[in-house]
Amino acid sequence: MMGKWGALVDETVQLIRDIAKNSDGIIMTKQIEEAGISRTRIISLVKTGFLHKEAKGIYSLEDILVDEYKLIQIRSEKSIFSYGTALYLQDMSDRVPHTIDMTVPQGYNVSRIKKDYPEIRFHYVKKELWEIGIILITSPKVRVYDKERCICDLIRDKKAMDMQLYIQAIQEYFKSEKNTRKLLKYGKKFGIEEKIRTYMEVLS
Repeated sequence: MMGKWGALVDETVQLIRDIAKNSDGIIMTKQIEEAGISRTRIISLVKTGFLHKEAKGIYSLEDILVDEYKLIQIRSEKSIFSYGTALYLQDMSDRVPHTIDMTVPQGYNVSRIKKDYPEIRFHYVKKELWEIGIILITSPKVRVYDKERCICDLIRDKKAMDMQLYIQAIQEYFKSEKNTRKLLKYGKKFGIEEKIRTYMEVLS
């Protein structure tokens, strides 16, 4: 493996590469230290350019392109991709989101991430509602709300939605493989069960 990094190619570097390989290219200070690598060594690897500092305690390899969605969520772990962003990540919308929608529990501090990512729009809900419908997708490996939760959010906030996105998402959901039992269960918790039943009658 002698190449760009010359003398840096040693056991430490290989350990870090292994960590990155198993973490979608993102490496946390805690992971590096658990591997027995000192903070002094981390600083040295940043100075040489082998490691790139993404944020406090978060690094990536210089020669690996890190997924931005993954990086955002690592920096704000209770932020769940939602609305149009979650639909896009689950192939229910072909519109690349210019504004990234994320939902957090009421009271969760997002001031630092908002400063670094002004394109993120945060939605605040009660903790018991925040927990509904969280799933892990694999590409990118991030947490999003499932399709049923997304549909509920769109219906609840219809007046604030882009109508093209709204119509496409609703139509896509009801003509695809759907879970109306789950949708109604969520709808009851959000107080929109009757609205959902109306959509089911018209579109199913």
